[in-house]
Amino acid sequence: MIAGPPDLLGTHGAVSASHWLATAAGMATLNDGGNAFDAAVAAGFVLAVVEPHSNGLGGDACIVVHHARSGRTSVISGQGPMPAAATLAHFQDLGLTQIPGSGLLPATVPGAFGAWLRMLADFGTKSLRDVMTDAVGYAERGHPLVADAARAISSMRPLFAGEWASSGVMYLDAAGNAPVTGDLMRYPELAYTMRRLVEAGEAAGGDRERQIGAAHRAFYQGFVAEAIDAFVGQPFLDSTGRHHSGLLAGQDMAGWTVPIEESLSVRYREFEVHKSGPWSQGPVFLQQLALLAGIDLTMYDFGGAEYIHRLTEAAKLAFADREAHYGDVPDGREIIGALLAQDTVAARRALIGPTSAVDPVHTELPGRTGFVPDMKPNPMPSIDCDWFLQLQNGLPTIVPQAALRASLKPGDTCTVTVADREGNLVAAVPSGGWLKSSPVIPGLGFPLGTRGQTMWLVPGHPNSLAPGRRPRTTLSPSVALRDGKPYLAFGTPGGDRQDQWTLESFLAVADFGMSLQQATDIPHFHTDHVPASFSPRARRRNTVVIESAPDAALLTALKALGHNAVSVPPMSLGAKVCMVTAPDSRGLLAAAAGTRGRQAQAMVR
Repeated sequence: MIAGPPDLLGTHGAVSASHWLATAAGMATLNDGGNAFDAAVAAGFVLAVVEPHSNGLGGDACIVVHHARSGRTSVISGQGPMPAAATLAHFQDLGLTQIPGSGLLPATVPGAFGAWLRMLADFGTKSLRDVMTDAVGYAERGHPLVADAARAISSMRPLFAGEWASSGVMYLDAAGNAPVTGDLMRYPELAYTMRRLVEAGEAAGGDRERQIGAAHRAFYQGFVAEAIDAFVGQPFLDSTGRHHSGLLAGQDMAGWTVPIEESLSVRYREFEVHKSGPWSQGPVFLQQLALLAGIDLTMYDFGGAEYIHRLTEAAKLAFADREAHYGDVPDGREIIGALLAQDTVAARRALIGPTSAVDPVHTELPGRTGFVPDMKPNPMPSIDCDWFLQLQNGLPTIVPQAALRASLKPGDTCTVTVADREGNLVAAVPSGGWLKSSPVIPGLGFPLGTRGQTMWLVPGHPNSLAPGRRPRTTLSPSVALRDGKPYLAFGTPGGDRQDQWTLESFLAVADFGMSLQQATDIPHFHTDHVPASFSPRARRRNTVVIESAPDAALLTALKALGHNAVSVPPMSLGAKVCMVTAPDSRGLLAAAAGTRGRQAQAMVR
């Protein structure tokens, strides 16, 4: 175990986010009398500025909240749907077998802005100006560029200097040079957009909720929607090597409202864990917990071969069901209910044997025919350069070519978790609209997201492309109650691996009694057995990747259990697990942030 920061305890509030400036904005909001919901919104808007390689105003978000006064745990779905013009026939006419991982074709209604505003209006206390001031300041006056963002801009510089000129205006200097780590970055167009949204709200007068509503209309029916509508009709180079225009229209945005849904949950020991529905991969976490609830994990050495084996097998079973059954369909909750039924779980648990299952199948549900589409990749263009290889990979992370081809490096996202002294909890994972997803929209200062790439271009699957359907997202924040009381909010970047890394950290707390900081810095592991959600949907069957110093005994033991075990250096995976707890019986809150990447930060007061 690598020594990390001290355990952080306080009595006023706790914030943990994937960037230190977002954490500071959240804590400043708590100090100014805001609650956990206000603080999370302030932090979320800062993330949209300071982590442009991972998210933006044109992206999406999934938020799980626990409202202490009502005792309710809910999900705010900031995953916008596909446009009305996004049909199977349209993509088939283009000769595509998969939705591209970049460009304008995979764009959905940008849901993050609406989700933050819905949480602010329904649960917060602050004005829109209060929660956007820090973000506007960092866009207007500047913020230090983090290493991953600098790496992304440098890698994509040829594309920005040529095909995506509006991105070049935003991220390159006048001579076309890319910035370096630590450079003070200013985004005047983005600052103008954010200021204009605040001013549109205030121009409506009246109370706080009325102003928030007016800002929402300015984005989804006003000047932002108008700029997007005018822009997406232009063709731009995407990961197919061809130029395509987009399908998103102003009327798609005008007709969308942000849903608040009842969370899905399971009991595990004395805990009740809450997740989003099957339009996300959130139920994968619940399925893994249900499977592991019948196994005494404390019998095994934490992080040892037998422990890793059981968690990996549970993950493979749960993800097999994700691939076959999850999607934005009317009976989605009933599907998850059937998958979590005691008899079903017991039958699936019996499949966790003494050695690795080479190809576990999905659960067969009565009255449903689950299947996993086997789609061929789009035709490969004859463009052979690093920036185009990066463009073809639908994840935001920039990685060396060898690692990219081997799918060794996970994608990045953002995370913010907040707890206040009243017992309110927020866990949010914003993503999409990152700088290599699509060209920056002139006059707005942000690109659109590419979440549509996660859908299948075949009929009859719950995650098949359909107009108005939400793509199945990987965004998966979590809230846990303990003995019926608010306890823990947590999340991490990591694409498909989020519900493996956060499960490992949760179990470290729940079963092994670790502190939050210890739990965020444990050696992580994951399987890439199932197809990735992102283009080009790579997979490595029966593979488990572990963070470990050269440990021949562990690798040998895992291989003896039937796993294709791959070791990577300690602390080298993309997990930035962020965790906060609500006040305990002493009135103490806690916060922790994983130290990987030297970027996430926790703070308490």
